[in-house]
Amino acid sequence: MACQGLQKGETLATLKRESESLKKKLEEERCKLSDVELHQVAEKIEVLGALSIKTRRVLKGHGNKVLCMDWCKDKRRIVSSSQDGKVIVWDAFTLNKEHGITLPCTWVMACAYAPSGCAVACGGLDNKCSVIPLSLDKNENLAAKKKSVAMHTNYLSGCTFTNSDMQLLTSSGDGTCALWDVESGQLLQSFHGHTADVLSLDLAPSETGNTFVSGGSDKKANVWDMRSGQNIQSFESHESDINCVKYYPSGDAFASASDDATCRFYDLRADREVAVYQKDSIIFGASTVDFSLSGRLLFAGYNDYTINVWDVLKGTRVSILFGHENRVSRVRLSPDGTALCSASWDNTLRIRNINNWA
Repeated sequence: MACQGLQKGETLATLKRESESLKKKLEEERCKLSDVELHQVAEKIEVLGALSIKTRRVLKGHGNKVLCMDWCKDKRRIVSSSQDGKVIVWDAFTLNKEHGITLPCTWVMACAYAPSGCAVACGGLDNKCSVIPLSLDKNENLAAKKKSVAMHTNYLSGCTFTNSDMQLLTSSGDGTCALWDVESGQLLQSFHGHTADVLSLDLAPSETGNTFVSGGSDKKANVWDMRSGQNIQSFESHESDINCVKYYPSGDAFASASDDATCRFYDLRADREVAVYQKDSIIFGASTVDFSLSGRLLFAGYNDYTINVWDVLKGTRVSILFGHENRVSRVRLSPDGTALCSASWDNTLRIRNINNWA
């Protein structure tokens, strides 16, 4: 049946070869028109001085791998989720646990703070994303107030609120992303384009941001229009799963972390990859990335228990942060840029100060 549309003398193999050669020619023509690499432009920029990034707090309380975390907009509170089935809300200053919520499933793979700071969203192997309102009464049973908002056909890998508490964006192992109305639980828009599990998503940073980026096991990073549901840009240069995607502070670019042991930087206006962050000595996959507030530094967490700090412009590694005793699952900069929180499979979270590079 598949061969009915073929011309005489054609086979699927010859057509495949032809399409590959056309793809190669197209890429060569694009390269002729392309901008130069980022490190070439940055040659005359001053080298960064020594960084002073020290661990100031260690948050202990989870009984298993910490899989995700997020900062509250108040720059003080943190929500974390774990393989132990718990979601904990912490006061990062005092180390107090403000809320501990036990979910019916283990592997709570995603969590996010609402912009108002009055609720958190979380989910994982239950295929759902639930929103839990937070109260000032620390003894209140918050699990009873849990409301299921999103429902996928496979595990939930990521979630984030849009610029209000009323809409929630989710990514899933079912290969889709989706936008939901929190109040009604109604599906507002679904995003189809990945051919395997979607592992990460990030919302564009502008207040009117109507785009987001997603990365998945199909080695692709896709940029989406939230209003139309259309895939407006696609990038495919990684050689393995993309574990994390994160927008540059200006919203004009994004970084990705992959199991191929590299992080890559894509310029949306140039529609291409402009930098690769890698070293021969780094052989373990990168699991998570985030930028400093200025956008000059890229923090990348790896499966070898370290966090590497990269100079975004020059493409060089400027520091290595040690301390965790297992895979780093998440790194997130505080909203004011003065602290970096990392979550790890060693059951802890660490908070480091970033005083000289906000």
